[in-house]
Amino acid sequence: MAEVKHILGISGGKDSAALSIYMSEKFPSLDIEYYTSDTGRELDETYALIERLESKLGKRIFKLDAVDLTNIADQSAFDHFLNMYGGYLPSSTSRWCTKKLKLDPFESYIGDSPTISYVGIRGDEDRDGYISKKQSVQSIFPFRRNIWSEDVNKLVLANKNKSNFISKLKSIGDYTQFESMAQNDITPTFTLKQKLNALLDLDTILYNKVVFALLKETDYPVGKLDYFPLVENDENLVRDDIFAILENSGVGIPAYYKPMEYHVEIDGEIKTGTYSRSRSGCFFCFYQQKIEWVWLYETHNELFLKAMEYEKAGYSWMDSETLEELAKPERIANIKKEHFLRMNRNNQNKSWQDQIMEAEGEGCVSCFI
Repeated sequence: MAEVKHILGISGGKDSAALSIYMSEKFPSLDIEYYTSDTGRELDETYALIERLESKLGKRIFKLDAVDLTNIADQSAFDHFLNMYGGYLPSSTSRWCTKKLKLDPFESYIGDSPTISYVGIRGDEDRDGYISKKQSVQSIFPFRRNIWSEDVNKLVLANKNKSNFISKLKSIGDYTQFESMAQNDITPTFTLKQKLNALLDLDTILYNKVVFALLKETDYPVGKLDYFPLVENDENLVRDDIFAILENSGVGIPAYYKPMEYHVEIDGEIKTGTYSRSRSGCFFCFYQQKIEWVWLYETHNELFLKAMEYEKAGYSWMDSETLEELAKPERIANIKKEHFLRMNRNNQNKSWQDQIMEAEGEGCVSCFI
């Protein structure tokens, strides 16, 4: 192989953790570097998961620090940048935490070396996540039937590149039915996505081989390799597969995913519901639902109080209320009641894993994968 770096980021969530296990077991020939971006404000459960993964993988997971705190006492990386921003808390409209604590350290870590970044987006998700703007970095999605990023598919399936695609196809092997589909132009009524899916339906591995051959004519990092084992992979892993990988490996899912009981009075009766966290990331993540803030208050009270302290500068984690207001007993009871009624109305026949997936929603692209 050419000198290409292979990396995989561990966010502390289920998907990236499962991907690290999957890659180490299925593609042991790849010398993958594992890393995590340490904000200093993660849950203890996240650090515990990383320790278990290091034991399972038999490799160190490098911690990327956003800033050198050697001579800065009593501060985390998050606190350092919060001071730089004058106490202005990050939010969904100003995610400086993502850039400063996750993306910038990642870009610095990979430098300018040709790099393949393995990303834990599942086959039941329709997104690409964060794609580095560096041309030296290429994202690969091993859990998906379509392992290639959108820019690669656009390049190889472009109408102007059709003859080259067919030429590479003919040099590989049995291609008759595949060629017929490949000859179709992309049009407003036959989109790139439709053509891609049609080719993958016919023969995923053959499509991968053609893409690999075409990438050898480009500067994409995969094209610099003599052999890329994921070309032979046509698996499509979804949510249940992820949980199975974690449980079967002995690593287990992050503890904060597991539901815990709460009790709430509704119409004079005590009802029992369950709550948990739906994502990895900082304990004060502004993408948390109200019930997740209640979970934090009742299961990690010292962290909730720490998150409350950050609001003293006049900024709050939520647009609608402060944590001090949310922590009032009557407000907590109301949040639990609303959550219990919603869950029992919508999720009577759904497992807790299903409910976690539905609760994820939008999140930090670097913390969520």
